[in-house]
Amino acid sequence: MDQLIIFGPPGVGKGTQAELLSTSLNLFHLSTGEVLRKAVTEGTDLGNKAKAIMESGSLVPDDVMIGIVKEALTTNKNQNGFILDGFPRTIAQAESLSNIFKDLKYENVKVINLIAGTEELVKRLLKRGRSDDTEETIRQRLKIYYDATEPVKDYYDKQGNVIDIKGEGSKDEIFGYITKALSV
Repeated sequence: MDQLIIFGPPGVGKGTQAELLSTSLNLFHLSTGEVLRKAVTEGTDLGNKAKAIMESGSLVPDDVMIGIVKEALTTNKNQNGFILDGFPRTIAQAESLSNIFKDLKYENVKVINLIAGTEELVKRLLKRGRSDDTEETIRQRLKIYYDATEPVKDYYDKQGNVIDIKGEGSKDEIFGYITKALSV
């Protein structure tokens, strides 16, 4: 069973690679960003709360995110495993996720860490053309990532389960790097 977390800054290609991996390995793909955007579109309570927070470029609170992830992993029926995309983003989320993994007896979680330079990320995010992607909000999101989220990588480094992957190149090249690293 594959138990994967895909990690890296906004615009590095986490969603694209998670989709490719979930298809090729038949994994449950949990994109917290997608769950949140769907909730915003549908105007749910969670969506309305999240919308204001997301528009300011801030992170949605830990308890909300942890609730979403716990529910999704607990109800996941896919026997091949899962790939988490966009979570955890803080040390508190990583610690809560470790507890969820313990409860669900997931003991072989691997973290795929995609790496790319800041200017490359800004360029990619501007091309994506989401309504919340102005250069200013993109740079703010990258700053939040480097301040709040990058320490999560250190948390996983200490557990020895991080696989660093160059996140620059074509999506197929990057996918090749990941699958090669996973098969070792």
